[in-house]
Amino acid sequence: MSTENEGTAVPPAPSAPPVPVDAPAASAQPPAPHAPDRAPASPPEAPAAPPAQAPVSPDQQASQGHPAPQVHPAPQGGDVPQGSTAPDAAWPPPPPPGTPAHIPTYGAGGDNGYGGGFDNGSGGGAGGWGASYQQPAPKPGRGRGGLVAGALIAALVAGGLGGGLGYTLAKNNDGNGSTTVSAPDTGGSVQRAAGTVAGVASKALPSTVTIQAEGSNGEGGTGTGFVFDKEGHIVTNNHVVAEAVDGGKLSATFPNGKKYEAEVVGHAQGYDVAVIKLENAPSDLKPLPLGDSDKVVVGDSTIAIGAPFGLSNTVTTGIISAKNRPVASSDGSADSKASYMSALQTDASINPGNSGGPLLDAQGNVIGINSAIQSTSNGGFGTGQAGSIGLGFAIPINQAEFVAQQLIKNGKPVYAKIGASVSLEETTNGAKLTEQGVGGSDPVEKGGPADDAGLKPGDVITKLDDRVIDSGPTLIGEIWTHKPGDEVTVTYERGGKQHTTEVTLGSKIGDD
Repeated sequence: MSTENEGTAVPPAPSAPPVPVDAPAASAQPPAPHAPDRAPASPPEAPAAPPAQAPVSPDQQASQGHPAPQVHPAPQGGDVPQGSTAPDAAWPPPPPPGTPAHIPTYGAGGDNGYGGGFDNGSGGGAGGWGASYQQPAPKPGRGRGGLVAGALIAALVAGGLGGGLGYTLAKNNDGNGSTTVSAPDTGGSVQRAAGTVAGVASKALPSTVTIQAEGSNGEGGTGTGFVFDKEGHIVTNNHVVAEAVDGGKLSATFPNGKKYEAEVVGHAQGYDVAVIKLENAPSDLKPLPLGDSDKVVVGDSTIAIGAPFGLSNTVTTGIISAKNRPVASSDGSADSKASYMSALQTDASINPGNSGGPLLDAQGNVIGINSAIQSTSNGGFGTGQAGSIGLGFAIPINQAEFVAQQLIKNGKPVYAKIGASVSLEETTNGAKLTEQGVGGSDPVEKGGPADDAGLKPGDVITKLDDRVIDSGPTLIGEIWTHKPGDEVTVTYERGGKQHTTEVTLGSKIGDD
């Protein structure tokens, strides 16, 4: 199984934390035409079905005791055409059932490798299982709106036809008594309790935004974010805004249609977290309440909000499927670097465009940032994007909150570090400290945390506190759940014997 960030194969990862860049996703769906106001007196002739389009295969997206999955970030929802906000037509339909899918492997040393750094951390070894972040999806041809609109038109026409038949049958049976019963309350007149999905969604949606990012080259895509504070800061994924970091454009649109220009305050490629700020932010912003991701348990209900394939303000539900899932994600391009997380796994439907959106608990508290998906395909036909198969991954909010606060305060991320190069080779035996450092540096930094704790090159770390460490990427993800200055207990093997030591984690500022 392979976890991918939409994209192609992943390059080797360095031991120090590198950084992921994400690919754009599918364009938004255009509005569908209105259905006829009145049904005809007799059944109209059914319209001819639109010509079928050639199937296009999607591109793309682990657990304690297994090497971390390489995931695709739930990418931006769609390309943003330069100079226009209207979606393109001609979205190719999904491949028919039974179409064989290409399953990318977790590339050793690739963007999605686990380990001491980002994607391209040093010591990258053979690929492991899976694609969590999806391989960067090739930029869709003309937008996907056309096909979706066509499907909606077909549904509406069918609805009109059904209405016509119903009208005719009712007219022909006017003399017969009706046994139907009308509900006293329906639709908007029903009160939804705060704990229901509808109640949570109605409260949370006004505090989520659909983000449009456009690079200086006119390329970009769609993602999601949520209101972090009353000052206008919005939290999202780094890969959502990456295109707009250097001279690009950003905008955020609320469900009520109000649109604001925005700027990047700071971004952390290793964590895949970014903060943007609205220009002329409204005074009535309502930040979403932040929960405690450490207290989440498997089986808890989840609600995800985002703009899958550009369909803004979409709500999906599921449960927490697993915790502390080691995930490495990247856009899969040759020069990209990976993000590492000890993720919350959910089966709530997450697709390209959900990236950066909130993962909520049953009370409406944010417990994670939807970031990556695992897919059975990396785009065997060369186009398209992978969709949800019930394996989504979110950055725990306890970690994301710390990162966001640092970005707002300093504009740069702060990473906890152990001060040693870690092999990214696929293994289930632990994280091995390499014999050689990156670029001629010492494999164990002199005077660094690992050195002070007595660790040496060749040692194999098997546990960090009570977490089993099965690979370099898993170790990185676990270290990054901590803050600089935290003291952790490290269990390691040397010469066939097991030892333990206390390590006070150091700090590294920035992604470089």
